[in-house]
Amino acid sequence: MSLAQDGGRNGEADVIIVGGGPVGFGLALELGLRGISCIVVERHVTPQPIPKGQNLTQRTMEHFRAWGLEQQVRAAAPIPVEFGIGGLTAYGSLLSEHHYDWYQRALVRPYYACDNERLPQYATEAALRARAAQVPAIEALFGWTCEGVRQDSDGVEVEIADRDGARRRLRGRYAVGCDGARSLVREQAGLTQTRSDHDKLMVLLVFHAPELNSLLARYKGKSFFNVLHPDLDGYWLFFGRVDTGDTWFFHAPVPMGTTRENFDFHAYLERAVGAPFACAFEHIGFWDLRIAIADSYRKDRVFIAGDAAHSHPPYGGYGVNTGLEDARNLGWKLASALRGEAGPGLLDSYDAERRPVFASTARDFIQKYIDSDRTFLRAHDPARDRADFEAAWRKRQQGVEAEISGFEPHYEGSPVVFGPPGAQSGAIGEHAFRARAGHHLAPQALADGSGVYDALGEGFTLLALGAPESDVAPFEAAARARAIPLKVLREPAEGAARQAYAAPLVLVRPDHFVAWAGAQPPGGAQAVLARAAGH
Repeated sequence: MSLAQDGGRNGEADVIIVGGGPVGFGLALELGLRGISCIVVERHVTPQPIPKGQNLTQRTMEHFRAWGLEQQVRAAAPIPVEFGIGGLTAYGSLLSEHHYDWYQRALVRPYYACDNERLPQYATEAALRARAAQVPAIEALFGWTCEGVRQDSDGVEVEIADRDGARRRLRGRYAVGCDGARSLVREQAGLTQTRSDHDKLMVLLVFHAPELNSLLARYKGKSFFNVLHPDLDGYWLFFGRVDTGDTWFFHAPVPMGTTRENFDFHAYLERAVGAPFACAFEHIGFWDLRIAIADSYRKDRVFIAGDAAHSHPPYGGYGVNTGLEDARNLGWKLASALRGEAGPGLLDSYDAERRPVFASTARDFIQKYIDSDRTFLRAHDPARDRADFEAAWRKRQQGVEAEISGFEPHYEGSPVVFGPPGAQSGAIGEHAFRARAGHHLAPQALADGSGVYDALGEGFTLLALGAPESDVAPFEAAARARAIPLKVLREPAEGAARQAYAAPLVLVRPDHFVAWAGAQPPGGAQAVLARAAGH
């Protein structure tokens, strides 16, 4: 029984979450909405007004829909949909003659239940905080910092302190570190990291530039821009709108030892744009470009998620989206374990699913961006051979669609799904409507005109798409026997869902990934449901 069900907390909760950014509060919502008590410890009283993590994918918006704040997020967006939230890649400078559309998320829209969105992370955090305040099972402690984490066989003790020196001890059945790339939780749990350091110092500028809108008026519908420059050997000059007015952000490499005082950031911006313009800086900060991944996401009763588990440069908008998927994956599994529904393998599957996906994202997408851009810039130069450069540039442009559609995180190799023999989980995949074990369930219309995402249950859902009752009943019996929440959704064999999913039976997990799809469950219904729940 969870503490939320048993009444009250008084410094105790089922789960202590250290770090109240998007991942921490996303996890709190996934747990709290399932009746699991949690305490979120966040050192910042208000979200920090630094515009990062802005590209929210269709999949991330599915999370927000499940947590009951999709419309709040969309209402908070400073860039309306009709203005445009697309991207663009240019060569040399933003105003050069060589450019093409980039990061066209609309290409994969049919495979998700929601549109994507663009919102600064601080606004996303504000929406998550407001929603969490509406959930009785969630307690938030703002202005407190974690100073120690200790665990024993029964739970985890988290020591916290506020700015005035007051100290408290919190106690939970589990603890999760969502406390960023320099995670104290990760360190104190003894979870090591593997790093790929590019030895690059990066600057983040937030600035006001009234003239930029007119300078970039030719690029209608574009909200972010990356510039490939031969001098930077594959690293990006990356611009983005914070709003539709005059506020912008800029990421770019700078020489080691750069400070706020010894570098001409204004000239750097003008060079990247390709024209002079006036600007005023609101923020100048620095960060180290590196890719890091924890060697395990779990140590007994302590877990890590988001940047505490993995970090990378802001290439392709993967960061906050990957972290929120961690939260969704871990949250339902912790809830199932705390309610006694899960077998011992379910919590282990968090690491088994999420870590290979990030490793693939880092290797096959982020690192590949850097490597392919470096190779291109070294091999092709319009000043040296214009015809060669333009042919190579057109080829790059044609590859954009494959790049977006090829990013399809999946858990085919997970121990709790029935993927193909020898399959491995990763980020390279193929979007499809067909229901495949380990893959995200694509939306589909049901016979009554509603969408399948409106009908899925809080726990597991069995889509019975024209399957005979003799095949459905064993799943219902197995769910009762193991106290596993299961909703059965019956649809006719001639319906659109049956044709699209290409299977009469589809077992969907609480995070809307497919655990198994087919006609005859291997080993029987009980074996399929038991494995999906970690037994």
